[in-house]
Amino acid sequence: MASSRDIKRRIDSVRGTRKITRAMELVASARLRRAQEQIESLRPYAKSMQRLMSQAARQSGTLKGLPLLDERPEIENALVLTITGDRGLAGAFNVNVLRAGFQAADALRVEGAGQVKFVPVGKKGAGTLRFRGAPIERSYEGFSSSPTFMDASHVAEFVVQEFVEGRADRVILVYNAFKSVMEQAITVDQLLPIDRTRVVDEDEEASEGTQSRSLAIFEPAPEELLERLLPTYVDTTIYRAMLESAAAEHAARRTAMRNASDNAGTLIDDLTLAMNRARQAAITQEILEVVAGADALD
Repeated sequence: MASSRDIKRRIDSVRGTRKITRAMELVASARLRRAQEQIESLRPYAKSMQRLMSQAARQSGTLKGLPLLDERPEIENALVLTITGDRGLAGAFNVNVLRAGFQAADALRVEGAGQVKFVPVGKKGAGTLRFRGAPIERSYEGFSSSPTFMDASHVAEFVVQEFVEGRADRVILVYNAFKSVMEQAITVDQLLPIDRTRVVDEDEEASEGTQSRSLAIFEPAPEELLERLLPTYVDTTIYRAMLESAAAEHAARRTAMRNASDNAGTLIDDLTLAMNRARQAAITQEILEVVAGADALD
């Protein structure tokens, strides 16, 4: 049985760990609030761009000749874009994204893709993929907790170039969508080619009146404007996924650190009880030795 001194050292060690986990929980909470504000500020822009893109598509009357909408009958090469974190201590956050990424790659191979490569965003995802020997086309690290639109543009520029130049026939986006502090949902979405139903939003069209649609005048022509908007749509989609992933990561880390703090408190209580028992056992042993000595003198 451990001595009371050894148990006390363990209690001090666990208390120090609990201070760290509580501090990390507070930091994650503050970062989560900022990430939520960024998501809220992006939504009006994304909605307005979607409306403008739908109006331009309806007025152009055709979606032909747009490379980012090119649906290829055969998938020879594909990319899986996974968005993870740069740091751990967030529960199963990174593991769930990578598991979904591997499943997406398997689904692409079933569809006939000859080669599937990964484009990890986040140090943890890139490290795990390298460890497992998965083919990596390019990786991006260092901005998972606070991404900027420029970061998303760099990633989007690469995958768009790969798709347009024919080195990738399909690009799949995998990330953790933020639902609430306690809930993050794995999302697997086709990034390229862009789904035509998203370009022409039928719900948006039904909600608008004929008169309001006829008043929209585009300069330059709707076809040229749509060609310029589609790459921006890819940028915005990736940026939104990064913001969702950042918020989900902070929420997962906050939950993990709170659970760690609670477990540390439970462990401290158990160790305190064990220390008191050890102390009582030592006192009892000393009393027995005194009594035995007194009996021996008699």
